[in-house]
Amino acid sequence: MDKNQIREIIARRVAQELHDGDVVNLGIGLPTLVANYVPEHVHVTLQSENGLLGMGESPEPGKENPEFTNAGGGFITALPGASTFNTAMSFTIIRGGHVDVTILGALQVDEKGNLANWMIPGKKTPGVGGAMDLLVGARKVILAMEHTAGDTKKILKECTLPLTAAGQVNLVITEMGVMEITEKGIVLKEIHPEFSVEQVQAATEATLVISPDLKQMSV
Repeated sequence: MDKNQIREIIARRVAQELHDGDVVNLGIGLPTLVANYVPEHVHVTLQSENGLLGMGESPEPGKENPEFTNAGGGFITALPGASTFNTAMSFTIIRGGHVDVTILGALQVDEKGNLANWMIPGKKTPGVGGAMDLLVGARKVILAMEHTAGDTKKILKECTLPLTAAGQVNLVITEMGVMEITEKGIVLKEIHPEFSVEQVQAATEATLVISPDLKQMSV
C-alpha cells in the first residue's frame, strides 16, 4: 500500500466509529480526513478546535474559502447551520466535557493508554497546543495513526517520548487493524486482510491480546 491508501484505510475505518448525535473533534493531520468518510446515514457535528462547529468535507480544488481552515491550517467547509467562535469558547466546549469523541494522531502510544504526540526532544515544536485538553475532555479518544514510522514501532509497552496525557486512549486504528486499550492490555479486535496476526505483532512492541472474536477489518 502507498501512503495515500494507508491514510484512506485508516480514515474510513475511524469514521465507522461515529454515531448519530456525536460531537467529534478532528486533530491535525490524518484525523482531518475522517470528515470525508462519515457515512451518509450518520449525523455528527464535527468541531475544529480553532473555532468551528459544523465542519464538512474538504472543499473541491478551486473552491477553498480562506475564512474556513482547520487547526492545522488546511481548508475545510462549513455545513448549513455551522457556528464560528473564538478559541476561548472552543476550549470551553472541550474542557466542559461537551466533546463525545476526539480523534488524534500519535508519535507513540502504549499499553496503558498513554499518548505522546507533541514533541521529539531536540526538534523544534510549536508546543502541545490543545491536544492535552482534547484527551482529558472527551468521552472517547481514538487514535488514527500509521502502525509504524518506517522501521520504528509506535505501539509500545511504555512511551519514551514526553507524554501529552496519561491513560486516556481508548481505541487505536491503523492500516493493520483495530486495537482497544483495556486493563488486560492492547486487544487486537480487527485485522486488515492483507496482514497476519504474526505480522501485526512483529510491528508492535507491546504484546497484543488477540480477541477470541477477532474479525476482518472493514476497509
